[in-house]
Amino acid sequence: MRLLIDQNFNQRVLRGIRSRVPHFDAVTTQESGLSETPDPELLAWAAAEDRILVTHDIQTIPDYAADRINAGEKMPGVFVAPQDLPIGLAIEELTTIILCSEQQEWKDLITWIPL
Repeated sequence: MRLLIDQNFNQRVLRGIRSRVPHFDAVTTQESGLSETPDPELLAWAAAEDRILVTHDIQTIPDYAADRINAGEKMPGVFVAPQDLPIGLAIEELTTIILCSEQQEWKDLITWIPL
């Protein structure tokens, strides 16, 4: 599974996932030079790179992702984890998704964590 981790995403959650799944394919917006990229462009980049976006942004990302889906544009998927979700639960949910599903299963979906 190929993931793009949004700039606002809790790095403790990311470290927790990496400790359980050391070799999963995730890049951060910081690593990709996308920290200040507007949301629609960020989703377009994720689509071009075939990466599911992982975010805490419950305000704007779901709407922009829905716009892409409704317009018939490529959308590998989005995982939205509210910022107040307990860290352990976020780690467990995302680790389970990474280990127990395939990238294609999330295409054109906006998935709220916990499932």
